[in-house]
Amino acid sequence: MAVFTKLNQADIFNVQNIFKFGKIQSFRGIKKGIENTNYTINTKKNKYVLTIFENRVNHKDLPYFMKLMDTLSKEGVNCPSPIKNKFGKYIFNLRRKKACLVSFLRGADKKKLLERDLFIIGKKVGLMHKKLKKINLKRKNSFSPLKIINLINKINVKNSRLPKNLKNEMKENFVDIKKNWPKNLPKSIIHGDLFIDNIFFNKKDFGGFIDFYFSAYDFQAYELAICINSLCFSKKKNGFKFDKKKARKLFSGYESIRKLRLDEKRSIKILSKGAALRYLATRAYDYINTPKNILIKKKDPSEYIQKLRFHNSIKKFEEYFND
Repeated sequence: MAVFTKLNQADIFNVQNIFKFGKIQSFRGIKKGIENTNYTINTKKNKYVLTIFENRVNHKDLPYFMKLMDTLSKEGVNCPSPIKNKFGKYIFNLRRKKACLVSFLRGADKKKLLERDLFIIGKKVGLMHKKLKKINLKRKNSFSPLKIINLINKINVKNSRLPKNLKNEMKENFVDIKKNWPKNLPKSIIHGDLFIDNIFFNKKDFGGFIDFYFSAYDFQAYELAICINSLCFSKKKNGFKFDKKKARKLFSGYESIRKLRLDEKRSIKILSKGAALRYLATRAYDYINTPKNILIKKKDPSEYIQKLRFHNSIKKFEEYFND
């Protein structure tokens, strides 16, 4: 989440006019995240999140995202539920862009995850995958590691602080990923962006998942590979260190719901490497190209340079878990 499109009182009045929830008492931009513009909206009775879709979201995919969140929330998955306006539509226009309003999910992301949190997250991802397997919706993963070369080719590190050989390093890794990417692993819709700020807790209890705007039909094990990158490294003085205990808890939580096949486990390295390259590419591109006047916390790509190199050092999948 972030603020690329700045709203004024007149814009908020327009939102108020097309929904049936009464007067909007306050609104505030959400700085976290890097993809879409988000505001919290407070009325007398309820709190909502207003999302304005920016460049990376294809408008043709918006009905899919709304249907997915609506179905998941009705199926008992803790996630935001899209709100229909007075015209019976989820999507509306705001500042010449597409926008939606969703329910506010109680809780907050944790600054630091404990090992027991990883077990809970793994279990909840497993339960979500069981629900998603039954939902008859499909969308191609537009940010699959197999497609990320298009973005890599647009990255120009010349006038940045990033390593001068970074683009070549990414291209070399892409060739290896494309060559060794698995073909026949179990699939369903996946969340596709399970970072710490998209996972909410209410103190010790699980709160839910937010931000489904990268969800797509892909390998379920790839979801876990994303989680390995986003949740199983700890920041130290000399960089990011992989935490095997957290990885074990994540996978044991997941496998308490769905046992992974051996071919899925053997694919963890290449899937994790692909996820690291995908996030390195998007972060590097944004780091170089995001204007300074945007209300956003830029994310340093160097984190994913380290993670990508770590995955390259792994020889067998057991090394992710065994001391």
